[in-house]
Amino acid sequence: MAASKKSPAAPSAPRVVEGAPAALPLLLKAALPAVPGVNLLPGIRRSGKAMPDLALTRHDVAIDADHVAAYAEVCGFPTKDVVPVTYPHMLAFGLHMAIMTDSSFPFPAIGTVHLENSITQHRPLSATEKVQVTVRPGEVRPHAKGRAFDLVSQVHAAGELVWEETSTFLRIGKGDASAPAGTTIPEAAPTGSVWRLPGDLGRRYAAVSGDHNPIHLHPLTAKALGFPRHIAHGMWSKARCLATLENRLPDAVRIDVAFKKPILLPGSVAFGSRPLEDGYAFSLSSPKSGAPHLAGRTSTL
Repeated sequence: MAASKKSPAAPSAPRVVEGAPAALPLLLKAALPAVPGVNLLPGIRRSGKAMPDLALTRHDVAIDADHVAAYAEVCGFPTKDVVPVTYPHMLAFGLHMAIMTDSSFPFPAIGTVHLENSITQHRPLSATEKVQVTVRPGEVRPHAKGRAFDLVSQVHAAGELVWEETSTFLRIGKGDASAPAGTTIPEAAPTGSVWRLPGDLGRRYAAVSGDHNPIHLHPLTAKALGFPRHIAHGMWSKARCLATLENRLPDAVRIDVAFKKPILLPGSVAFGSRPLEDGYAFSLSSPKSGAPHLAGRTSTL
C-alpha cells in the first residue's frame, strides 16, 4: 500500500502584540545583522532558509486623526473623514519590522529590496474606527536576481476584512533565470506633470511612517549602503501617485505597483496616467532620461 501523504500543517494562531512596536529598538535590531562580526552571533545570525511560522496581530488599534492628517499632508492627500487608501500600511509597518527583526526570520531587514506592493481596499476606513491588524510572511521563492518573499497584511474592523496588502521583497543573490517574472503592469507615458522633490522628503516621510531606513535619510547614510545619495521611500511614491488619482478611485479598489529605479533626493519625477477598461495605469519616470521609477495600475473590484 502506498504511504499516505501528509497534509500541510495549518498556520499557527497569530501572536498578539500589545501596543505599537517601538520604532527605534526595531531599527537597531534591523541594523545588527548588517554589522560584520556581530552578524555571526546567535540570535542575530540569519539562516537564509525557510520562513518561520510566525504571524503577529494587534487588536483594538485606534486611528489617530492627527497622524492621518500629517500623513495626508506629506503624501498630498486631501483631508477627509476616511483615511487615504495607503494609510493602513502605517498601521501594519511596525508589525512588518517586528517580523523582519525576529530571530527566526531568515534574512536581514537592511539590504532587503522592496519590489512590489499590492493593496486591496474593500471599503474606505473611517478615521474613527478601531481595527485589528495582522501580518504574516509568505514562503521564500526563487527570483531572477535572488530570492523573493511576501509580507501579507490584513486589517479587520468589527470582524470585517476591509483592507489587505501584499508587499514583495527581494534578497539579492544567486538567482534563477527560469523564475516567474514580476507583475505585468500596462505602460503609462508621462502626461506633463513634473514633481520636484526636496532633499528632506525622506526624513519627513520617516517622521510619519516610522520607516527610518538610513537609505532614505541623508546622503552619507545612503552612501554607506551603496547609493549615490538618499532615496525616496517606495510607499511614499505609491501614495503620492494615488493622491493625484484620488478623486477618480472607487471605494472598492485594488492597486498594484512595481518599484523600478530608486528616486534620488533631491530630484524630479514625471507623473503619467491613462484610463484602462477597469481603472488607471500610472507611472513615475525620470523627466530627462525617461528611466522608470514606478509602474502601477488600479482596478475596480
